[in-house]
Amino acid sequence: MIPVRFALAGFGAWGKFHAQSIAGNPDAALVAITAPSEASREEARKLYPEAQIFADSLEMIAKADFDIIDIATPSHTHREIALAAMQKGKHVLLEKPMAITLEDCKAIVAGARDHGVHLAVGHELRLSSQWGRIKEIIAAGTIGDPQYVLVELLRKPYRTGASGWRYDQNRVGSWVLEEPIHFFDLARWYLEGSGDPVELYAYGNSRDPQRPTLYDNFSAMFKYANGSYAVVSQTLAAFEHHQTVKVSGTKGALWAGWSGALDRTLEPTAFLKVFDGEKVEDLTLTRQSGEVFELREEVAQCIDMVRSGKKPIATGLDGLWSAGLCLVAEESIRQQRPLPVGELLQF
Repeated sequence: MIPVRFALAGFGAWGKFHAQSIAGNPDAALVAITAPSEASREEARKLYPEAQIFADSLEMIAKADFDIIDIATPSHTHREIALAAMQKGKHVLLEKPMAITLEDCKAIVAGARDHGVHLAVGHELRLSSQWGRIKEIIAAGTIGDPQYVLVELLRKPYRTGASGWRYDQNRVGSWVLEEPIHFFDLARWYLEGSGDPVELYAYGNSRDPQRPTLYDNFSAMFKYANGSYAVVSQTLAAFEHHQTVKVSGTKGALWAGWSGALDRTLEPTAFLKVFDGEKVEDLTLTRQSGEVFELREEVAQCIDMVRSGKKPIATGLDGLWSAGLCLVAEESIRQQRPLPVGELLQF
């Protein structure tokens, strides 16, 4: 079959991993790249000589011939780039967060609907041999009905990003929208049998008084009408990179951990233990777990989406929910009280 043609908007540290995942798939062709600086454009030319290289994403959308655009640019640019591509009838793979405001998220979802294109949101942890396996275990009824979910991360501080965008609140939106957005997505996915969240309460603090609302430490709890609830927590004021998920149900429980102590792309360690109410089992993971590896699965999913119209595992509405929960959490910290959730995220 003819390869699906990808355009890539963004060639920063994470965008380069996207490029590798696209170029490494025999059913994909990386035909165009937007890179933010002359140095990164030169690197893109050397690594991907068959791709057209652009300095501006809107110019790439206007001039390049592609089937789907993979958007891995700073969060505040997502709406403009995604809508420009949709207006040309192009499918979209959009890195999380979809955008940094609910208005922009809803506009992107509406754009996909109005222009009849597919929209996949980059919640690649759903495709993990580890975090995705947890969903399969829950769906199989092994632990009964889930009642409690904890998703927690301990890690070193963020890198600054190109031109310091990740430490600029006008461009990053918030650090809650960075990695905790994945955790909100996973927790909501695991508890989807409970309906939609109804209330959320969050706390956060920063060790740097110059950026008091970019939280080094962040925790949120959100609950459902049936009494189930989830806890999402992160610290950026630590070391290395260690993630934990715990789920308890009416019958059993599970515990999973992932550690990329030195380098998330080389030899991360992972485990998954399941208690079915009678015995504990250590499950063997069939593939390496880690977002770098799951990007490959995400690209393969998008190829299938373009060719067959198959629904992505994380849709625009999923992206809207995950971003929305983050934004409600930010507001809860500001107001220092629990806030209702559902009405804010209706689409």
